[in-house]
Amino acid sequence: MDSRVAVIGGGFYGCSVAIHLAQQGADVVLFERSPDLLTRASYHNQARLHNGYHYPRSFSTAYRSRLNFQRFLHEFRPAIVTEFVKLYAIARVGSKVSPRQFEVFCHNIEAPIRPARSCFLDLFSPRLISSVYETQEYAFDAAVLRRLLRERLAQAGVTVKLATAIAAVEVGTVNPLTVVDSNGNGAGVDYVFNCTYSGLNAIAGIAPSRLRLKHEIAEMPLVQLPDELREVSVTVMDGPFFSFMPFPNRGLSTFSHVRYTPQSAWTEAAPPNPNPYITLESLEKRSNFGFMVRDAQRYIPCLANMVYRDSLFELKTVLVKNENDDGRPILFEVDPAQSRIVSLLGSKIDNIYDALEAVDQYLSAA
Repeated sequence: MDSRVAVIGGGFYGCSVAIHLAQQGADVVLFERSPDLLTRASYHNQARLHNGYHYPRSFSTAYRSRLNFQRFLHEFRPAIVTEFVKLYAIARVGSKVSPRQFEVFCHNIEAPIRPARSCFLDLFSPRLISSVYETQEYAFDAAVLRRLLRERLAQAGVTVKLATAIAAVEVGTVNPLTVVDSNGNGAGVDYVFNCTYSGLNAIAGIAPSRLRLKHEIAEMPLVQLPDELREVSVTVMDGPFFSFMPFPNRGLSTFSHVRYTPQSAWTEAAPPNPNPYITLESLEKRSNFGFMVRDAQRYIPCLANMVYRDSLFELKTVLVKNENDDGRPILFEVDPAQSRIVSLLGSKIDNIYDALEAVDQYLSAA
């Protein structure tokens, strides 16, 4: 690929796309508005490497996670943490999936599952939890992931421009396109890949997505688990429940709750829309940890001894069309006015392989 390419956004998806294109011969420049890579949603999340279990109402999402799991594990093994037991529990009331349905689902996607041993089962309230399963799911250390990507960007010859916000993409004179930063500096390129996640519709000259986006301002408390839950991770399925996962970079665990993690949410309408990152910065950040833990300890009584340490606040952006089935496909859109501009939105870290496949299909048809 003998082209000059701008990739906007230095999160996991932007870095991965930049490396992939450079390895095919493109001259790639990666622009990131923050002073470092992987500082936003790629870092401020539950650090879960999905293996399909989380999506019993979206077979395609679960199946893609299963297909991508081993590949991601192989390619990023230094960043993967496996030394914990992952439990999935089914609530007796309010769950959208029964134990039998969950078991059949795991069998259909060939995901390893077995009834939890008594030492784990005894942690749960039998009045509120009907079944508990031991599964195979891992976490990733975002700091190690950042280091690996830095090394691979350098090896691939990608030019990385940090602390550089792109304000607009314009039709070029010498090159087909010009990316213009917030200081008015321009760079001519042949293609633009917009990987700015929640800022997908915030760059002038790039058409807004034709699919409606929903933004949430989400709180992810960082906690110290009680002794009984050391080296244990739990997800209660499938409804207004909670989950906790290791957060390796801080030696703590993330704690999320379907009801209390989102602190505000809005759906983008016709442009202009406010920049979601400006909305996040203006939020008065108050923790919902108290509400979360009071609800969660009903299901796992020892969570009453969970200790709050800190909170991560970040934007989460999803496609409105998948709210009902909980699916998490990628968004890959070619700009209707300029076919050399692509907007790409990932939803889960393991979806990166679907995104790279879409990039290859796009370029082969160009």
